[in-house]
Amino acid sequence: MAKPNRNYIDGEWVTASTDETVAVHDPANPDDVVAAYQQSGAADAARAVEAAASAQDDWAETPGPTRGKTLREAGAILDRQKEALTDALVAEEGKARPEAAGEVQRAIDIFYYFASKAADLSGTRKASSGRDANLYTRKDPVGVAALITPWNYPIAIPAWKLAPALAAGNAVVLKPASLAPGVAIAIAEALEEAGLPDGVLNVVTGPGSDVGDEIVGHEAVDAVSFTGSSEVGEMVYERAAAAGKRVQTELGGKNPTVVSASADPEEAAEIVASGGFGTTGQSCTACSRAIVHEDVVDEFTDALAERAESIDVGPGNAHEMGPQVSAAELDSTLEYIEIAEDEGATLLAGGGEPEGSAVENGHFVEPTVFADVSPDMRIAREEVFGPVIAVIEVGDFDEAVDVANDIEYGLSASVVTDDHTEANRFVDEVESGVVKVNEKTTGLELHVPFGGVKRSSSETWREQGDAGLEFYTIETTVYDNY
Repeated sequence: MAKPNRNYIDGEWVTASTDETVAVHDPANPDDVVAAYQQSGAADAARAVEAAASAQDDWAETPGPTRGKTLREAGAILDRQKEALTDALVAEEGKARPEAAGEVQRAIDIFYYFASKAADLSGTRKASSGRDANLYTRKDPVGVAALITPWNYPIAIPAWKLAPALAAGNAVVLKPASLAPGVAIAIAEALEEAGLPDGVLNVVTGPGSDVGDEIVGHEAVDAVSFTGSSEVGEMVYERAAAAGKRVQTELGGKNPTVVSASADPEEAAEIVASGGFGTTGQSCTACSRAIVHEDVVDEFTDALAERAESIDVGPGNAHEMGPQVSAAELDSTLEYIEIAEDEGATLLAGGGEPEGSAVENGHFVEPTVFADVSPDMRIAREEVFGPVIAVIEVGDFDEAVDVANDIEYGLSASVVTDDHTEANRFVDEVESGVVKVNEKTTGLELHVPFGGVKRSSSETWREQGDAGLEFYTIETTVYDNY
């Protein structure tokens, strides 16, 4: 096995105090070890926070355009490494290569975007009610930020947390997911090469129970941004909020696409398939519920099942849909498929592990479609995080919206319709942080807010765009009488 990748703390690449490492395996061929990483503990996390706290003031006082120049250079370095980063992402996380390349490009674009925003980060001037006075606001960094990121977008999500935090003048401690940390470490390498001062960024790999718990609870941390499951995110929120920290969480989803009677069934099926089977269904915004009007449900389900069966499953470098990231994720998806069948749903496509030499060793599952699903079935209510779509038949548009909202999550939702009134009603009535018309539930623009409602979010702060910068800044109002 290759020499384990090290933590990045206070400008140095160091081994963990635990003297332990963990191997990451290729999910398409688990016998292959891709890389090894530090299995850090609480002491390593505490050292990283202390380094960030020491670097905070100098970085906050660095002019915004200078901070932006560092981010821009880091983006350029990542751009030059795009092919290698894509290879690493496919090997560790298992994404199909076009999806992996798109994610790497998104990370690059995020760094360029926030590089330009750093130069413009300022307050506003207002008219004072008195003479000989200035009245204005300024934006200051919130302080040390602890970032905890998931494995399913292992370079894009660290980028969209890191870039605005650094642009706004915050020092950062990042804990990437243990299943695919390599591309997050590559971001740290790029920022180091770009000239980021020592201690401003610190990256520590290891379990959330040790590393994550320490950085969330450390008294020197001022803000916490977490992306992951609702169960863990809610615990993170409660602990951080109780300590008076600023908290932002993006959590689970059970995302619906409503297919109206006016929709073209084949077009709708393609939209749903793209949203539900893309990234192997391992996206918090993936479509897992197709809520379909009875007039078009038969044509729709036929087309969706046909599309599912046409998808080429195999290792990400040469196939349309890659593996699930781990044996545990695969087992969970297969368990939900079994539960759906036990509850009486009708299996139309998929439902098992594919056969063939290319897939015999990896964590592969077939794209799966269920019909005759009722809204109270577990397959219609719980997050599967695999390529499984439940088709729920409804009698009219009102029922469709009711079913879409009758869930504890509210992250992304879409409607496929040719009826302008229905489209506008859906936007007004659906309970979701992201709402799309005639589009798949997945896919986000980087310059607009992202986040959910209900159990999909802490409902405190949004990510991305100007909203992302707002989380990492505190506005000060200045009364200057001269």
